Amino acid sequence: MVNPGSHWRMRVTPVNRFLEQPPTGFSVESFGSGYRVQSDPEKSLVLIDDFQSCMGKVVFQSSMGRKVKMHNLCEYSSVRKSLLSKGIHLLVSACGEEAAGTGPQGDRELKQFVVSINGSDPFFKWQMEKGLDWTISSVAGESYRVDIDLSEALDSWAAENISDNKVQSKPVWTDTTFTLKYHSDALFDLPHWFGFSKRTFKVRLT
Repeated sequence: MVNPGSHWRMRVTPVNRFLEQPPTGFSVESFGSGYRVQSDPEKSLVLIDDFQSCMGKVVFQSSMGRKVKMHNLCEYSSVRKSLLSKGIHLLVSACGEEAAGTGPQGDRELKQFVVSINGSDPFFKWQMEKGLDWTISSVAGESYRVDIDLSEALDSWAAENISDNKVQSKPVWTDTTFTLKYHSDALFDLPHWFGFSKRTFKVRLT
């Protein structure tokens, strides 16, 4: 699990840098025209689907994927424990070189980043617990879907870390959510059928 004494809250790493210099707990090997990424499931919760990067296809072998499906309370409890204790890793994109703080103004290339958040950080942990408790209490005993959105946290990160005076527009982030989907065995799950059990909560950096 994430070291409780560590002080990092969120990191945003360009995909090419992540592959060339994998952070602690990750290893990367090349295969054919792509890369295979290994991680320690005891320390990291990876929520990244296979994707195509400018360096080739990238496969995170221990990933649960961006949409995590759960079918019983035991599975939910396991996912919840991971969200509140491990490093959470998600793939996002940003429109423009502005996202990296480099490149000429007006360059609108789509860039990919691995966002890592510290699930054991007290502020993140409090937000996650509050959001999950609200979801469960709202749809107890029913199927539900909850989207956890990191867009506000990414905007705060960009404001703090992009200092190039030539950059006048903030990054336009995409793919900033991951999803928890709980499927109960209820025969007449009407709220879920009609879309009433969908929830969204946002995670902030500060």
